Amino acid sequence: MTALIELTDTLSMAGQIQPADVAQLAAAGYETIICNRPDDEEPYQPSMDSIEDACADAGVAFVRYPVNAFTFPGNDLAAMDDAMNSGKKTLAYCRSGARSTNLWVATLAGEDRKTAAVRASQLGIPLSFVMQLGS
Repeated sequence: MTALIELTDTLSMAGQIQPADVAQLAAAGYETIICNRPDDEEPYQPSMDSIEDACADAGVAFVRYPVNAFTFPGNDLAAMDDAMNSGKKTLAYCRSGARSTNLWVATLAGEDRKTAAVRASQLGIPLSFVMQLGS
């Protein structure tokens, strides 16, 4: 399984996961998995449908919110805020984890956003997507 990086006590990010990873994530207490990666971004990546099916089998909620550089931050950032900052143990994934981290920072405001930006910086994650928003 790809490495998970904790952003908060309840939110982690990761690069691309596999359907077989979902049972392990559920066993580790993850209640929600968010996909921030469009299907067919690269050859042979697992589809959102395959991850969603694995989530259904494991009793984990699955949220589809794929974005790329042209569509960031997506059309419903409030829904992403609800999913990422729900207080439930959540994993957001994309190709490398950077896009998911940028979305997390984008969902926040004020001091929370500044704190999140510092956390991203500590992890070596560039906030290039968030910077496009003028943040």
